[in-house]
Amino acid sequence: MLCHNKISSFICVNQLEPTMSNSQIAPTNNQPVNTTDASINVYQPQLIEAAQQAKWATDKRFEVGNEPSDKPSRYMLSMFPYPSGKLHMGHVRNYTISDVLSRYYRLKGFEVMQPMGWDAFGLPAENAAIANQTPPAQWTFSNIDNMRVQLKLLGLSVDWSREFATCSPEYYQWEQWLFLQLYKKGMVYKKLATVNWDPVDNTVLANEQVIDGKGWRSGALVEKRDIPMYYFKITDYADELLDDLDQLEGHWPSEVLTMQRNWIGRSAGMEVHFPYNLEGQDNTLDVFTTRPDTLMGVTYVAVAAEHPLAQYASEHNEEIATFCALCKKGSVAEADLAKADKVGMDTGLTVTHPLTGEKVPVWVANYVLMSYGSGAVMAVPAHDERDYEFAVKYDLPIKQVINVPDGYFDEAEDDNRAYTERNTLVNSGAFDGMDFEQSFEAMLAKLEPQALANKKIQYRLRDWGVSRQRYWGCPIPMVNCENCGTVPVEEKDLPVVLPTDVVPDGRGNPLKNIPEFVNTSCPKCGNPAERETDTFDTFVESSWYYARFASPHDAQNMVNKSAANKWLPVDQYVGGVEHAVMHLLYARFFHKLMRDENLVSGDEPFANLMTQGMVLAGTFYRVNADGSTTYYFPHDVDIDYNERVHPVTATLKADGQPVTVGKIEKMSKSKNNGVDPQTTIDQYGADTVRLYTLFTAPADQTLEWSDDALKGPYNFVKKVWRIATEHMQALTAANLDLDTLNREALNTEGLTKAAKNLRRKTHETIGKIDNDLGERLALNTPVSSLMELANELGSFKASNEQDLQVQHEALIDLLIVLSVYAPHVGEHLLEQLGLDTKTMAYPAVDTSALVQDTVTMVIQVNGKVRGKMDVAPNGDAEQLKAQARAIESVAKFITGEIKKEIVVPNKLVNIVVAG
Repeated sequence: MLCHNKISSFICVNQLEPTMSNSQIAPTNNQPVNTTDASINVYQPQLIEAAQQAKWATDKRFEVGNEPSDKPSRYMLSMFPYPSGKLHMGHVRNYTISDVLSRYYRLKGFEVMQPMGWDAFGLPAENAAIANQTPPAQWTFSNIDNMRVQLKLLGLSVDWSREFATCSPEYYQWEQWLFLQLYKKGMVYKKLATVNWDPVDNTVLANEQVIDGKGWRSGALVEKRDIPMYYFKITDYADELLDDLDQLEGHWPSEVLTMQRNWIGRSAGMEVHFPYNLEGQDNTLDVFTTRPDTLMGVTYVAVAAEHPLAQYASEHNEEIATFCALCKKGSVAEADLAKADKVGMDTGLTVTHPLTGEKVPVWVANYVLMSYGSGAVMAVPAHDERDYEFAVKYDLPIKQVINVPDGYFDEAEDDNRAYTERNTLVNSGAFDGMDFEQSFEAMLAKLEPQALANKKIQYRLRDWGVSRQRYWGCPIPMVNCENCGTVPVEEKDLPVVLPTDVVPDGRGNPLKNIPEFVNTSCPKCGNPAERETDTFDTFVESSWYYARFASPHDAQNMVNKSAANKWLPVDQYVGGVEHAVMHLLYARFFHKLMRDENLVSGDEPFANLMTQGMVLAGTFYRVNADGSTTYYFPHDVDIDYNERVHPVTATLKADGQPVTVGKIEKMSKSKNNGVDPQTTIDQYGADTVRLYTLFTAPADQTLEWSDDALKGPYNFVKKVWRIATEHMQALTAANLDLDTLNREALNTEGLTKAAKNLRRKTHETIGKIDNDLGERLALNTPVSSLMELANELGSFKASNEQDLQVQHEALIDLLIVLSVYAPHVGEHLLEQLGLDTKTMAYPAVDTSALVQDTVTMVIQVNGKVRGKMDVAPNGDAEQLKAQARAIESVAKFITGEIKKEIVVPNKLVNIVVAG
């Protein structure tokens, strides 16, 4: 893959010419190391990182096949990036997490697949194309080239042979194929949907593109418009999607499981039918409710502006027609409707209450959407806050039918006095005194025989509308024929390829204006017809990419079954919690669809999920005279830190005047608090950045970025470099042979106390990190353990050849585990020490090294340390007391009567003396 000219300061790893000779990079195993070479004595991260990356590329070190293997497989995956053109620190943290786990499992003997691809369709590319007058395809692939180089700089152990972009026809043809299979089964359908419509740009707007009721680009008042859209029947899988969450307990974050359960929102209730007669035709207004116990408190019903009753009223009343037209203005998002002022209008129509036979007025209201449920709600103002607000506004009756405990409302403070809890019924005739369950069954028994009610399971989840009236997406493989209606494209004609030389202008879908794309013939009758110009929601591409990585270049199958059986499910998935109820839910749905097409096995796509925390950074600003705020980049500010490395004061470098130290916030362009990974890597090296992003905070918690705090991991790496350099110098001085050292087992007979302590610390560290990464999924604590081991190594003074052998063992084990986090420096130093890094394994714990011959106990007199003694572990308490009293430095402080002697096993003897 070629380097992109726009990032000239990045090293092009596939065109790299190492600046060190082979003998400098990897000395011959049986020769002493030349420790006089400057490249060894001075840590130069840019030099060694480029060289190591070149070796990995040449060796194809991280490529794996789909053939059966004696090794167990492990599939590690981070949510793939959108090719914006530039990495941010969120990317760095996300992919470093996956990479550390990937490298760990390789050392543990697993065959690990860690792929990378690009979530390449979407509106941002279209917007950038409009701004830059560039085809989205050109912009996207240019960005992919840039970001690929940046990702390789991090030293990720990615199998780049599996790379793909979702905007390539070789990829999206298969989702078109699956769409056709689902269409045949009736799992895809087309219906009218209410959308945000910009009447100036002639395009559908996402909810976030509607600002104060206006289009974000044109500023025009947004309308609600019904347009035909394609839907996946995800609700057919609602029960399975909900029930299978139980399989993920303990493997996914509980908050994600809760969010998905709430999003699916299964609720048992009653569908109630309110009869009415319109121009001699009997009909019913159907309403679903989870609170049938409040049925006797219904004082009006509210319908959407598009409901047949509202439409009928509009035809006979111009004011109602005008009001219904106004209801079509503004956003269709539930959240926006919840915040909007509730307005309505009496239609003059009534329906019959199914229990009392009373006439109930029908209102058309802006808070009811036709696309949700039946487009109608029964209003119980006394027991629903929204209904209460509406009833008070329009002076509608409020009838209490649930018992409200005395003193529940504060008359002075509670404006909205809707009691929404469950309790016994009142003012409900024959149902008085019943609780919720009793009234449910009693009302159902009365109404069901009259066909006026029935039990019903309802879901908050709606079918997934996948049509987008945009250009830069996967074409929907359907044809619109005047004679045959909607007709699917024949499989042999896939893929329906999106033209890539289009420059959109933001006014409608440009595909409609490309005759060579639109004009086609009907697959059914052969007559002239038009292609569907809507494209898929980009969540469709990201819903199955994880499975395509198993066989990314298979031209015959969406997913190769044998490859899928080897790799799926994903063993560890890493990504942001913000994807909990969209991407993660849709991916689970797609997996079940592909399972039912016999493409994959199992019920779930991701066995384990980690949601990494956001990367935050400090902000620095001044409030201007006009009230506006100017934010400054951290590199433009001189910062004073406290002992906890938190900024306390700051001055602007340009004028030396103070700036305000603001809050720690998510990195963003608007606050100028983003950190450029390239700049940081250029200064400290990728290994330091990798260590910092994982050491500073647990992976699932937020990380507060501090440039100053980078010095800690950087100094740690330099310390390891120095220890290794000094060790190699000592080996050279002792004329020890590396090949012999690395091949022969360590002789542990007659070790000094210091050597035993170093071995014990080494093997304790190996075991602890193994448990942290393999069992606890704790990625920050291993770095602390490595730092502690490095401190022990740094203070160890080898006095003989056996000590050097113990030091060598500890250093090798440290570097192997360090290479999981800092692969460039770890592997480079291991090669300098004569190891083949392609075949190294995670160190085994020598349990004999963990056994302590002696322990050092502190002796206190009246709480002050007066001496120490080395004793056998778990010694007799009385003997320990006597031994402590006999020590000269202790005895001279025992000048009075001994009141108490306290022994803390293996740690402390405290002697309490009177006076």
